[in-house]
Amino acid sequence: MSSDSLIDSLTSAVNASPQDVPLRLHLAGLLLDVGRPAEAIAHVGQALASNPADPQAQALMQRALRGGAPAPVSGTPIPGTPTPGPATGPDAAAEAAAGTGAAPKPPRPTRSPGPDQPGGPGQPGDDPLAAYEQELADVVPPRFSPAGDQPEPVTGDADRMFDVEVSTVRLGDVGGMTEVKERLELAFLGPLRNPELRKLYGKSLRGGLMLYGPPGCGKTFLAKAIAGEMGAKFISLSIVDVLDMWIGNSERNLHELFQTARRSAPCVLFLDEVDALGHKRSKVTSSGMRTIGNQLLAELDGVEGNNEGVFVLAATNTPWDVDPALRRPGRLDRVVLVLPPDAPARTSILEYHLRDRPIANIDVRRIVAATEDFSGADLAHLCESAAEYAMADSIRRGEVRMIEQRDFDRALKDVRPSTRPWFATARNVAMFANEGGMYDDLVGYLKRRKLL
Repeated sequence: MSSDSLIDSLTSAVNASPQDVPLRLHLAGLLLDVGRPAEAIAHVGQALASNPADPQAQALMQRALRGGAPAPVSGTPIPGTPTPGPATGPDAAAEAAAGTGAAPKPPRPTRSPGPDQPGGPGQPGDDPLAAYEQELADVVPPRFSPAGDQPEPVTGDADRMFDVEVSTVRLGDVGGMTEVKERLELAFLGPLRNPELRKLYGKSLRGGLMLYGPPGCGKTFLAKAIAGEMGAKFISLSIVDVLDMWIGNSERNLHELFQTARRSAPCVLFLDEVDALGHKRSKVTSSGMRTIGNQLLAELDGVEGNNEGVFVLAATNTPWDVDPALRRPGRLDRVVLVLPPDAPARTSILEYHLRDRPIANIDVRRIVAATEDFSGADLAHLCESAAEYAMADSIRRGEVRMIEQRDFDRALKDVRPSTRPWFATARNVAMFANEGGMYDDLVGYLKRRKLL
């Protein structure tokens, strides 16, 4: 049988039994004998992938890299490895060439591995196949490939889990809330716009403010507007971003949040539903939640980092559940009541939600007068309900019509202000739990509305 026929038969046998390493190595040896080293390298590489320490496979790989020449006999140096004695060096190469009539081959250059290569500085150097694998990457597949579930390496200063936003909202986009805007101007915006006066008066750029009020009145929107007005970064956090099932991870997440804000200064850090993170410790039965509360206090104090340029804004619907330690001077020391939108603000909100809808003969003043105590979310729901009634009527009649005042009159019978249950609870707090004067603004509002 000719050598080509034998190689074809062995190739078929190897394909039928790819795990038969001895048969594969026998085929590789025959391929080297007939001068086909490239094909032999592929087979030897697969054998080494299953057993990198196989001496027969290593010897065949070295032979293949020499172009198929047989391995040197014992006592003869391998090309490229210096040994003492007269048989080495350029003179010996010249003598060998003179005896055969062939031109001497230059010695194969030896490359020093780089720091990122196997065998380089900081890398394990006991893998003799790493250099071969790198050199033959286009012929032999890699021995090891990264698992699909391996996380991508984190490079640079990329934040681990918190999104840093750039807010495009301005305070001018917030309807009404004149008193709230004045308080924010005094606490944050004025000192930021006047650095010389801030330095003269010794005003710090760090601070904390807690917004409280009934749900749906725009506390989150207002926080974004403050960040946009300051030209600062904006980070929003809720308890879902902090809590972790493993002990210590929740505190680490909270610390990383503040570290991200410090690196992004000037930055507005918005703690949504702060009562969940900073609940009264006297009422907390979970030791884990108590530890999170303590970590929050430490971060607000800047114990592990300077909070200069970090503005902490917190929002809650239930300020009476927030731990009093969070409200002491130097932490969330300013408290601002965010009330349901007044008449000018309700007008702006209604016009905003109707600007892209087909409307006709809408009496905005009449709607504003009928929506006392409506939050911004309630007004958005009112516009949505009116649009639903108009669309249902168009479908029923088979003729498209505009959203009219009758649709709003019908929607007003169904939509009720969601703030009234909150005021019922707040009234009791204002009457019986206002020893420190924290709820004076709330008391004044309730008295004006004759609810107290």
